[in-house]
Amino acid sequence: MTLDPIFTTPLARPSRVPTAPSRPEPAPVELSIDGRAATVPTGSTILEACRAQGIDTPTLCFLENLTPVNVCRICVVEVTGSRVLVPACSRTVEPGMEIQTDSDRVRHSRKMVLEFLGSSVDLSLAPDVARYMERYGADPARYGPVAETVAQPVKIDNELYVRDYSRCILCYKCVEACGVDAQNTFAIAVAGRGFDARISTEANVPLPASACVYCGNCIGVCPTGALMFRSEFEMRRAGTWDEAAQTQTDTICPYCGVGCTLTLHVQDNEIVTVTSPLDQQITEGHLCIKGRFGFRFVQNRAEGE
Repeated sequence: MTLDPIFTTPLARPSRVPTAPSRPEPAPVELSIDGRAATVPTGSTILEACRAQGIDTPTLCFLENLTPVNVCRICVVEVTGSRVLVPACSRTVEPGMEIQTDSDRVRHSRKMVLEFLGSSVDLSLAPDVARYMERYGADPARYGPVAETVAQPVKIDNELYVRDYSRCILCYKCVEACGVDAQNTFAIAVAGRGFDARISTEANVPLPASACVYCGNCIGVCPTGALMFRSEFEMRRAGTWDEAAQTQTDTICPYCGVGCTLTLHVQDNEIVTVTSPLDQQITEGHLCIKGRFGFRFVQNRAEGE
């Protein structure tokens, strides 16, 4: 006996999920940067437009995986018709915009910002600042002794990382990473005002007594070394830290199935720090406590190995 095909072939049913109507792509924005015509996608920031043109615009508080907060003001540019210099990291491009990234006004502003920062905090571990200082002829020494404004002892209250706020420029990156941009722990915030402004736990309690979950994402975004692996801090204090002798190897975190990419920084055949690439879709540079600090079991070799 053969069955009628109508009873053996499943019926194709129309989808009950409505399809959103297609929208036309917005027209690109045409503008001028340093006298040269440029075309960039709608919604781009001035910083993105400048980088697309190969213009090296200095930044300190900006990072691709965080929300711009416009606090360091080192990326400011001059826009025709604007009364004040505008932050390139957050200002969206507009049709017909005329932007100057290296005018006398821009260079003077960047120089002053660098001098103010360099005269109040220790920027010796900020890798790009020395290059910016040279580019703009900044001389923080003419404002007085270095780090005089916020000099304070290093906070060492846990085994994983240390806090040296004499290096902190209040860029808010650690606050953003601890908040809605990554961890949603909200263990730290900016307390105080003016010269008393500082990064602090709630009620200034020690880190182990705070809401910190030791993900270390604050370390990963800090641009000045104010937050540092305990391992790096101890090696620097002992004079054994040598980045030139370190190698970097990407691998996958072994602790769970998420698949976070780890970059292992190795010196003398030992892992000294762990980071994560910004361009990885899974992590975008962020990790948990296991991925960031769980490398120590690798070092626990049997004696003689």
